[in-house]
Amino acid sequence: MAEFSLDLTEEQRDLRDWVHGFASEVVRPAAAEWDAREETPWPIIQEAAKVGLYGFEFLATCWGDPSGLSLPVACEELFWGDSGIGLSIFGTGLAVAAIYGTGTPEQLMEWVPQCFGDLDSPAVAAFCTSEPEAGSDVGAMRTRAVYDEAADEWVLSGQKSYATNGGIAGVHVVTASVDPELGSRGQAAFVVPPGTPGLAATRKLRKLGLRASHTADVFLDDVRVPGRCLLGGKDALDERLARARSGKRAASQAAMRTFELSRPTVGAQALGVARAAYEYALDYAKERVQFGRPIIENQAVAFALADMKMEIDAARLLVWRASWMGRNNRAFTAGEGSMSKLKASEVAVSATEKAVQLLGGAGFLRDHPVERWYRDAKIYTIFEGTSEIQRLVVARAISGVQIR
Repeated sequence: MAEFSLDLTEEQRDLRDWVHGFASEVVRPAAAEWDAREETPWPIIQEAAKVGLYGFEFLATCWGDPSGLSLPVACEELFWGDSGIGLSIFGTGLAVAAIYGTGTPEQLMEWVPQCFGDLDSPAVAAFCTSEPEAGSDVGAMRTRAVYDEAADEWVLSGQKSYATNGGIAGVHVVTASVDPELGSRGQAAFVVPPGTPGLAATRKLRKLGLRASHTADVFLDDVRVPGRCLLGGKDALDERLARARSGKRAASQAAMRTFELSRPTVGAQALGVARAAYEYALDYAKERVQFGRPIIENQAVAFALADMKMEIDAARLLVWRASWMGRNNRAFTAGEGSMSKLKASEVAVSATEKAVQLLGGAGFLRDHPVERWYRDAKIYTIFEGTSEIQRLVVARAISGVQIR
C-alpha cells in the first residue's frame, strides 16, 4: 500500500522558506507605503526578478511539481507579506496561464518572455476577460474578434473591465467572441503585442483594497493583431467551432479554462491574507493586558483564535487537494477547484474581520496592518468568480442539474 503523507518535500520546504523570507524582508516592510501610494511597486517587482521570484522559470518550476503544491505554497507565503504587492508580482501569471493553457509551443516561446521583460526593465502582462455586461456571465461577452483573411489579421473591438495591469502591461491577453451565436463556446483568446495601436486604458480604478496592484478598464478600438496572435491557432479554433456548431461537446472556452487552472492558486493567495491576520491577532492577544491579564486568557478571545486557526487549516487542505487534482488531471467532479477558492476566500474575510475585532479600536487604525488586510480580503469573494458563482459550479457538479 502506498504511503500517505501531507509532509512537504525538502524542495517544497526550501521554496516555502525562501518565499517567506522575501515576503518578510522585502514585501511586508513596504506594504503600507505602496498601499497608501496606490501605485505599482516597480522596485519590488524588479527585486523579485533579480532573486528569481518573478519570471517564467519560477512559474515553470512550480507548475512542474508533480504534486501541484509548489505554487499554492509559494502564493500563500508571498501574499502573507502583502496581497497588493503579491498581485503585482503574480498578476502576470494569469496572462501567462492563458498562453500556457491554450497556446502552441511556438506562442509560448514568443510571448511569455515578453510578459516578464528582463532584469533591468521588468514588464507585466494583463489577462482581460471581464466586461461591463459580462462579469460572472462570461457567455454574455460583447468584445468581438473578426478575421481579416486578406491581411491574415484579427480585428478586436470592445471593452474590458477590472483588468489587473490593464494599460501598463506590455502583453495583453484578451478574450473575445468570434461567433456570438455559440455563446461561450464561440470565444477565443488573443495576444495583443506591446505597442499595438487601438488599445487604451484611460482610467485607473481606485479600489478598497489591493491598492498596490494596478487595475483599469481596457478599450479596444479596431485593434489589429497578426493571425499568429490567436492562441492555439486558427486550425484548432475552426475545429472547435465546427464541433460546437454540430452540437458536439466542446472544450472549455478560453476564459473558463484559465479560471479552472487558477482558482486553487487564488485560494492560496486568500490563505496568505487570512494567516497573516490570524498570526498578528494571536501575538496581539498574548501581549495585550486588560484587567490584569493577557486578553488571550479570556475564552471569547481564545475561542475566536481557535476558530480562525481551524478554518485556515481546513481551507488549506481544500486548496492543496484541488491543486493536486488539477496537476494530475483529475476531473473536478464535485467542483473541487471552486470549493477551494470559495472556502479560502470566505475564511480570509472572516479571519481579517475577527482580527480587527480582537484588536478593538487599535484594529481600526492604520497603525496596525489588520485594517489593510481586512480591506484586501474582500476581493477574494468577488474576482475570478464570486462566491455565488463558485457555489453555482459546485451545485451543478454535485446535482447534474443546470441550476440558475
